[in-house]
Amino acid sequence: MEDNCRIAAMLRAQKKHISFHTPGHKRAGADITELSYSDNLSSPRGVLAEAEADIAKILGAAASFLLTDGSTCGVHAMLYALRSAGAKRVAAPVFSHPSVRYGCEILGLELVPIPQEKLRGIPVQPREEALEKALAEADALLLTSPDYYGFLAPLKAARRLCDGAKKPLVLDGAHGSHLHFTSEHAGKFADLWVDGVHKSLPALTQGAVVSAKSEAWAGRLREGVLRFRTTSPSYPVMASVEYAVKYPRNEEIERAAEAFKCAHGCVKNDDWTKILLPFGARSGEARRYFEAHGVYPEFDDGNYLMFYLSPCTKERELERLSRLLGAFGGGEVEEDAPLGEIPIYSERK
Repeated sequence: MEDNCRIAAMLRAQKKHISFHTPGHKRAGADITELSYSDNLSSPRGVLAEAEADIAKILGAAASFLLTDGSTCGVHAMLYALRSAGAKRVAAPVFSHPSVRYGCEILGLELVPIPQEKLRGIPVQPREEALEKALAEADALLLTSPDYYGFLAPLKAARRLCDGAKKPLVLDGAHGSHLHFTSEHAGKFADLWVDGVHKSLPALTQGAVVSAKSEAWAGRLREGVLRFRTTSPSYPVMASVEYAVKYPRNEEIERAAEAFKCAHGCVKNDDWTKILLPFGARSGEARRYFEAHGVYPEFDDGNYLMFYLSPCTKERELERLSRLLGAFGGGEVEEDAPLGEIPIYSERK
């Protein structure tokens, strides 16, 4: 599969040379800058353009743009595209990632909040009625799908509402890049969306992709990307993003994850990569127990521990978690449990 990754192939083929260019470590290797053979991400004409075209085809986009600044950069670029199209108000759920709020502040967009309820300490995705009401007061709809707890937004309803109102649908899919094999991926519904590839596929941290469904949106998104993306992108990160998007689906670990959830009373969510275990008041104790045995969860929100999987997770690792869980036991979350110290999307890692 690595032979199919254009950026990695270019980096492997580079010749040894004396560096009178950045970066300052002056060592040959994959961490280079824009050279005569390595293309330029701000105006790609060669290998980077080819990689982006491959990624766009896989994701079902008219255009996709490599990011080495994380999904936050993609959110800001999408908001810029909305503003350049004339949007002044953007509807988004109250538990959206801070990049949505900060991006609106930077760009002078009014944020129309969509209320979200909490059920046993977990924010619930907005209902269709709430989406319709907020969209009537806004020029665009921005949703998060899946969220940090593994729940999908009502994407079919959102698409239908946006089509009816002739307003764009934008999706923060930071935690859903692994879904591009399925019918639930953001690219199946959105006009603009971001994939946080490093979160659930085998890419280096901060590797992401932002995409436009149509050529009409692609130009506006490109302008947004140029304004928010770094001018010194990491070639190892870019190569890893291309590698990750082209990484094959691992249906064995998907089935193993769902079997684990059934066997251990996990919260029933929509995303196999997110194992959500309720511990209630014992969550801190449970986290320390697992960490003492070399197992680190994604977060402890004061009620739940969430264990984040990917196609690279091994079944033996799930078996190890199962044995530790059996030895520790569980806990209960109260019906009115508060949102804990790590609320949904409190920090984008």
